[in-house]
Amino acid sequence: MGNGYGTKRNSPGGLYDPRNEHDACGLGFIANIKGVKSHKIIEDGIRILENLEHRGATGADPLMGDGAGILVQIPHDLLAAECSAIGFELPTVGDYSLGYFFMPQIFDLQDQIKVIVEDIAKGAGQDVIGWRSVPTDNASLSQDPEIMAAEPAHWQGFFARPAGLSDDDFERRVYILSREISNAVIEALGSLEDVYPVSMSSRTVGNTGRVSAAQPYPY
Repeated sequence: MGNGYGTKRNSPGGLYDPRNEHDACGLGFIANIKGVKSHKIIEDGIRILENLEHRGATGADPLMGDGAGILVQIPHDLLAAECSAIGFELPTVGDYSLGYFFMPQIFDLQDQIKVIVEDIAKGAGQDVIGWRSVPTDNASLSQDPEIMAAEPAHWQGFFARPAGLSDDDFERRVYILSREISNAVIEALGSLEDVYPVSMSSRTVGNTGRVSAAQPYPY
Protein backbone atom coordinates (compact mmCIF):
# COMPACT_ATOMS: atom_id res chain seq x y z
CA MET A 1 0.00 0.00 0.00
CA GLY A 2 1.42 3.41 -0.92
CA ASN A 3 1.80 6.22 1.56
CA GLY A 4 1.68 9.11 -0.92
CA TYR A 5 5.44 9.35 -1.35
CA GLY A 6 5.96 6.53 -3.83
CA THR A 7 7.20 4.00 -1.25
CA LYS A 8 5.58 1.00 0.36
CA ARG A 9 4.26 1.01 3.90
CA ASN A 10 6.65 -0.44 6.46
CA SER A 11 6.45 -4.14 7.19
CA PRO A 12 5.56 -5.45 10.67
CA GLY A 13 8.49 -5.63 13.05
CA GLY A 14 8.94 -5.76 16.82
CA LEU A 15 6.06 -3.89 18.44
CA TYR A 16 5.21 -2.13 15.17
CA ASP A 17 2.18 -3.26 13.18
CA PRO A 18 1.10 -1.17 10.16
CA ARG A 19 -2.53 -2.08 10.88
CA ASN A 20 -2.36 0.34 13.81
CA GLU A 21 -1.65 3.29 11.52
CA HIS A 22 -4.39 5.94 11.60
CA ASP A 23 -4.95 9.64 11.16
CA ALA A 24 -3.79 11.80 14.06
CA CYS A 25 -5.37 14.83 15.67
CA GLY A 26 -4.67 18.19 14.06
CA LEU A 27 -1.42 19.79 15.18
CA GLY A 28 0.35 23.07 14.45
CA PHE A 29 3.76 24.31 15.60
CA ILE A 30 5.20 27.80 15.42
CA ALA A 31 8.38 29.30 16.88
CA ASN A 32 10.79 32.18 16.46
CA ILE A 33 13.99 30.61 15.08
CA LYS A 34 16.07 33.26 16.90
CA GLY A 35 14.48 32.42 20.24
CA VAL A 36 12.82 35.81 20.66
CA LYS A 37 9.74 35.65 22.89
CA SER A 38 6.77 37.50 21.48
CA HIS A 39 3.03 37.61 21.92
CA LYS A 40 2.80 37.36 18.13
CA ILE A 41 3.76 33.70 18.44
CA ILE A 42 0.67 33.20 20.61
CA GLU A 43 -1.49 35.08 18.13
CA ASP A 44 -0.14 33.01 15.24
CA GLY A 45 -0.59 29.83 17.26
CA ILE A 46 -4.24 30.66 17.90
CA ARG A 47 -4.66 31.36 14.18
CA ILE A 48 -3.29 27.88 13.43
CA LEU A 49 -5.73 26.43 15.96
CA GLU A 50 -8.64 28.18 14.30
CA ASN A 51 -7.59 26.75 10.94
CA LEU A 52 -7.66 23.22 12.38
CA GLU A 53 -11.40 23.36 13.00
CA HIS A 54 -12.00 20.59 10.46
CA ARG A 55 -10.10 18.16 12.72
CA GLY A 56 -12.49 18.60 15.65
CA ALA A 57 -15.92 17.09 16.13
CA THR A 58 -19.06 18.64 17.53
CA GLY A 59 -22.40 17.12 18.39
CA ALA A 60 -25.88 18.52 18.68
CA ASP A 61 -24.46 21.52 20.52
CA PRO A 62 -22.07 23.28 18.10
CA LEU A 63 -20.46 25.16 20.99
CA MET A 64 -19.05 22.00 22.52
CA GLY A 65 -16.25 20.16 20.75
CA ASP A 66 -14.21 17.05 21.39
CA GLY A 67 -11.13 18.99 22.40
CA ALA A 68 -8.68 21.71 21.41
CA GLY A 69 -5.80 23.40 23.20
CA ILE A 70 -2.54 25.28 23.09
CA LEU A 71 0.93 24.74 24.59
CA VAL A 72 3.25 27.69 25.23
CA GLN A 73 6.36 28.60 27.17
CA ILE A 74 5.66 29.71 30.73
CA PRO A 75 4.97 33.49 30.50
CA HIS A 76 7.14 34.31 33.51
CA ASP A 77 6.86 38.11 33.50
CA LEU A 78 3.07 37.98 33.32
CA LEU A 79 2.76 35.34 36.03
CA ALA A 80 5.32 37.00 38.30
CA ALA A 81 3.25 40.19 38.26
CA GLU A 82 -0.05 38.33 38.73
CA CYS A 83 1.27 36.26 41.64
CA SER A 84 2.82 39.27 43.33
CA ALA A 85 -0.55 41.00 43.18
CA ILE A 86 -2.24 38.12 45.01
CA GLY A 87 0.40 37.81 47.71
CA PHE A 88 3.35 35.60 46.79
CA GLU A 89 6.54 35.97 44.79
CA LEU A 90 7.81 33.63 42.10
CA PRO A 91 11.49 32.61 41.92
CA THR A 92 13.52 33.40 38.81
CA VAL A 93 12.76 31.69 35.51
CA GLY A 94 13.52 27.97 35.67
CA ASP A 95 13.54 27.81 39.47
CA TYR A 96 9.92 26.69 39.74
CA SER A 97 7.44 24.53 37.89
CA LEU A 98 3.87 25.31 36.96
CA GLY A 99 0.99 22.89 37.27
CA TYR A 100 -2.30 23.67 35.55
CA PHE A 101 -5.27 21.87 37.09
CA PHE A 102 -8.94 21.56 36.24
CA MET A 103 -10.88 21.09 39.48
CA PRO A 104 -14.52 20.70 40.54
CA GLN A 105 -16.59 23.84 41.05
CA ILE A 106 -17.22 22.81 44.68
CA PHE A 107 -14.93 24.91 46.89
CA ASP A 108 -14.56 22.26 49.61
CA LEU A 109 -13.36 19.73 47.04
CA GLN A 110 -10.91 22.26 45.62
CA ASP A 111 -9.46 22.77 49.09
CA GLN A 112 -9.24 19.00 49.64
CA ILE A 113 -7.41 18.52 46.34
CA LYS A 114 -5.01 21.35 47.10
CA VAL A 115 -4.11 19.75 50.42
CA ILE A 116 -3.40 16.44 48.65
CA VAL A 117 -1.22 18.22 46.07
CA GLU A 118 0.65 20.18 48.73
CA ASP A 119 1.34 17.07 50.83
CA ILE A 120 2.65 15.07 47.86
CA ALA A 121 4.75 18.02 46.64
CA LYS A 122 6.27 18.58 50.08
CA GLY A 123 7.25 14.92 50.29
CA ALA A 124 8.96 15.26 46.91
CA GLY A 125 10.91 18.34 48.02
CA GLN A 126 8.92 20.58 45.66
CA ASP A 127 6.86 22.68 48.05
CA VAL A 128 3.89 24.61 46.69
CA ILE A 129 4.83 28.29 46.49
CA GLY A 130 1.27 29.42 45.90
CA TRP A 131 -1.99 28.98 44.01
CA ARG A 132 -3.55 31.20 41.37
CA SER A 133 -7.16 31.09 40.24
CA VAL A 134 -6.99 31.55 36.46
CA PRO A 135 -9.36 34.18 35.01
CA THR A 136 -11.73 32.67 32.44
CA ASP A 137 -14.28 33.90 29.94
CA ASN A 138 -16.98 31.38 29.04
CA ALA A 139 -19.07 33.76 26.91
CA SER A 140 -18.29 31.79 23.73
CA LEU A 141 -19.05 28.41 25.32
CA SER A 142 -22.29 26.49 25.50
CA GLN A 143 -24.83 27.96 27.91
CA ASP A 144 -26.64 24.67 28.37
CA PRO A 145 -27.18 24.30 32.16
CA GLU A 146 -25.89 20.72 32.31
CA ILE A 147 -22.77 21.57 30.32
CA MET A 148 -22.13 24.71 32.38
CA ALA A 149 -22.43 22.64 35.57
CA ALA A 150 -19.58 20.44 34.30
CA GLU A 151 -17.27 23.37 33.54
CA PRO A 152 -14.13 23.02 35.70
CA ALA A 153 -12.51 25.56 37.96
CA HIS A 154 -9.07 26.57 36.64
CA TRP A 155 -6.13 26.63 39.05
CA GLN A 156 -2.40 27.08 38.63
CA GLY A 157 -0.04 25.72 41.27
CA PHE A 158 3.57 26.87 41.50
CA PHE A 159 6.17 24.42 42.83
CA ALA A 160 9.67 25.09 44.16
CA ARG A 161 12.77 23.63 42.52
CA PRO A 162 14.93 21.37 44.70
CA ALA A 163 18.57 22.40 45.00
CA GLY A 164 21.33 20.66 43.08
CA LEU A 165 19.36 19.51 40.04
CA SER A 166 20.16 20.11 36.41
CA ASP A 167 17.39 21.54 34.24
CA ASP A 168 16.67 18.14 32.70
CA ASP A 169 16.70 16.38 36.08
CA PHE A 170 14.29 18.98 37.45
CA GLU A 171 11.92 18.47 34.52
CA ARG A 172 12.00 14.72 35.10
CA ARG A 173 11.23 15.23 38.79
CA VAL A 174 8.31 17.48 37.84
CA TYR A 175 6.90 14.77 35.58
CA ILE A 176 7.22 12.16 38.32
CA LEU A 177 5.50 14.53 40.76
CA SER A 178 2.61 15.00 38.33
CA ARG A 179 2.05 11.21 38.21
CA GLU A 180 2.28 10.95 42.00
CA ILE A 181 -0.32 13.70 42.33
CA SER A 182 -2.66 11.92 39.91
CA ASN A 183 -2.30 8.63 41.79
CA ALA A 184 -2.89 10.32 45.16
CA VAL A 185 -6.04 12.05 43.90
CA ILE A 186 -7.37 8.76 42.51
CA GLU A 187 -6.69 7.05 45.85
CA ALA A 188 -8.45 9.81 47.77
CA LEU A 189 -11.40 10.52 45.47
CA GLY A 190 -11.75 7.23 43.64
CA SER A 191 -11.10 8.70 40.19
CA LEU A 192 -9.77 11.68 38.26
CA GLU A 193 -13.18 12.37 36.77
CA ASP A 194 -13.51 15.77 38.44
CA VAL A 195 -9.80 16.60 38.48
CA TYR A 196 -7.56 16.91 35.46
CA PRO A 197 -3.86 17.85 35.62
CA VAL A 198 -3.69 19.61 32.25
CA SER A 199 0.05 20.17 32.32
CA MET A 200 2.95 20.34 34.75
CA SER A 201 6.38 21.54 33.69
CA SER A 202 9.22 23.92 34.49
CA ARG A 203 9.24 25.06 30.87
CA THR A 204 5.77 25.05 29.35
CA VAL A 205 2.12 25.42 30.23
CA GLY A 206 -0.77 23.90 28.33
CA ASN A 207 -4.49 24.43 28.33
CA THR A 208 -7.08 22.24 26.71
CA GLY A 209 -10.80 21.72 26.89
CA ARG A 210 -13.82 20.14 25.25
CA VAL A 211 -14.25 23.01 22.85
CA SER A 212 -13.86 23.45 19.13
CA ALA A 213 -10.75 24.88 17.51
CA ALA A 214 -12.69 28.05 16.75
CA GLN A 215 -12.95 28.84 20.48
CA PRO A 216 -9.32 29.72 21.30
CA TYR A 217 -8.09 30.58 24.75
CA PRO A 218 -7.48 34.26 25.60
CA TYR A 219 -3.79 34.19 26.54
